[in-house]
Amino acid sequence: MTETTTHTDDTRPRSPEYRLAQGALRGLRQDLIQDAFAYRPLPPMATDGPVTRRLPARLRARAAYLPHATVAGAALIALYGGYVGNSSYAGLPALLTGLLCVVPVLATLVRPVGAFWLSMATTPVVSVLDGPWGDWPWTPGAFICHLTVLIVVAIRTRPRTAAWMWALTLGYGFLAEVVLGGGRSSDNSAPMLVLSALALLAVAVRHIRREAEQEVTAQQTVTAHERSRRTLLEERTTIARELHDVVAHHMSVVAIQAEAAPYRVENPPPELERAFATIRENAVAALTELRRVLGVVRAEDYEAPDAPQPTLADLDGLLANVRDAGLTVDKAVTGAVRELPQGVELSAYRIVQEALSNALRHAPGASARVEIGYVLGGLGLRVVNGPPPEPSLIKPSPGAGHGITGMRERVSMLSGEMTAGATDDGGYEVAAFLPVATVATVTTAAPTGEGDV
Repeated sequence: MTETTTHTDDTRPRSPEYRLAQGALRGLRQDLIQDAFAYRPLPPMATDGPVTRRLPARLRARAAYLPHATVAGAALIALYGGYVGNSSYAGLPALLTGLLCVVPVLATLVRPVGAFWLSMATTPVVSVLDGPWGDWPWTPGAFICHLTVLIVVAIRTRPRTAAWMWALTLGYGFLAEVVLGGGRSSDNSAPMLVLSALALLAVAVRHIRREAEQEVTAQQTVTAHERSRRTLLEERTTIARELHDVVAHHMSVVAIQAEAAPYRVENPPPELERAFATIRENAVAALTELRRVLGVVRAEDYEAPDAPQPTLADLDGLLANVRDAGLTVDKAVTGAVRELPQGVELSAYRIVQEALSNALRHAPGASARVEIGYVLGGLGLRVVNGPPPEPSLIKPSPGAGHGITGMRERVSMLSGEMTAGATDDGGYEVAAFLPVATVATVTTAAPTGEGDV
């Protein structure tokens, strides 16, 4: 006869109370049972606090071990309380009582969770050594020892561990008074529970506040990084849009001129017609590819500007608007003024525009100076403003440095150099150099041959 074994299905849903109890027991096992006596030495304290960082170097190094000295001082107090608080014996029993109170306190320096169990184990032993007329269930030494252990272990662990230690202390106090009291006077369980609850609550609040500060700091760091990254991407998107407009315009002009060029020459040779046709085809293909690649950066609601992009020729209008806003600004131009590539002109205009906007925001009422230098290898820009007048009716508005990020991105796109920083008189200076290839350089770099048109 074959015996049939029926397996019960243990996957049925559990009640919320069962899951709560199961989670609580799991937390107790993780916090106070697993690796309870693991070696976890107390690390030195950080010395970058508002008080310790003002100490001399030698004292600062010693201040790192202030928690260890505090625990050692509490151990001496527990030793004294255990030795003096022994009401029935003197000599060796009293000394033994004091040593039993010291061991759990010192154990918190290396094995914090194990120190709690040592304190729970030595408390009844100390009470027995204290005699039938001593305090129950906590003698003075055991009281100091257990309270110190609870506080130190709570600081070194987490709030849930502190809650479990207090619950076990409550259970021990109830068991000692109701079951193991034996008619002995028990008048210190309530003070132990009240004092330990207040101390552990203060430690838990400290833990929660520190975790909240760390989380806020981490979130602020991530937010600042994302804000800077978003600003950089937005500026690159703007530059890509402007680059698309500039290059697309020139490529369209090249394609149209290449198509119309054969009709401007009477009886052009076939080679010339084919050359211009090839130029037009390449220009159209490049324009199509450019629109396909760079056009994706346009937002759905972005509309191409109807007016041409601004250049340095429009700088006087910009300065007039800035003067109307209350900023006294002068312009100085050095070198031979010449027409530069449209991308350089646009970037130079935007850099001056952003620098003057920063001066308006951060130094209202100050004066500014715009210097433009045309040199052989490129274009030099310098925008410097003085400090705001004192007193000023308009307060400076704070900024996040996004304008500087955008200017650096424009300069980097053109392989230029830029510096920005405060001046000695309290103002601010932005200096940039935008390289421009000379005509001779371009002619030298271009290939030459008999078939050049």
